[in-house]
Amino acid sequence: MSVQSDVRRLTAPDILARKGGEPIVCLTSYHAHTAAVVDRHCDVILVGDSLGMVMHGFESTVPVTLEMMILQGHAVMRGSKRALVVIDMPFASYETSKEQAFVSAARVLKETGCGAIKLEGGKRMAETIAFLVERGGAGARGHAGLKPAGAEIRQAL
Repeated sequence: MSVQSDVRRLTAPDILARKGGEPIVCLTSYHAHTAAVVDRHCDVILVGDSLGMVMHGFESTVPVTLEMMILQGHAVMRGSKRALVVIDMPFASYETSKEQAFVSAARVLKETGCGAIKLEGGKRMAETIAFLVERGGAGARGHAGLKPAGAEIRQAL
C-alpha cells in the first residue's frame, strides 16, 4: 500500500499568479534537513551559489560548479514537499552562449526535478532568458535574478 501526500508543490505559474497580491516568502537552503524545516514556512526555496562560502569555505561563489549545485539542489528537493525550488546557475555555466545556458539549465532541471533555475545578469541576459523560455516547454519561466543585498526578487515572468 502506498502513501500519497496531499501536499502539492508550488510552481512558477502559482508564484506568478500572486504578483501584486500576497507577498512571497523566499528562504535559502542548501540541504535536505533545512529544506524540510523551512518548507512549510515559505513559498520559494532558493538553492544559492552562496553555498560555496557557507558550506565549503570558499571566499566567493566563483569556484562553485554546476555539479555542486545539482547535488545540493537534489538534496533540497528531497527535503521539501511544497515550496517551489529555484536553483542558482553558477558562474561560467551560462554566460558563454545561449546554447551553453540551455545545456546547463537542462541538466539542473532534469537531474534535480526543481521548478526553476536562476541566473543573474539583468538586461544583458534577456536574449539568453528568452532562448531558455522558448525551449523550456509550457512550465518554463525566465528569472532575471535575485538581488542579494536587498533580498528583492525581480522576475521576468
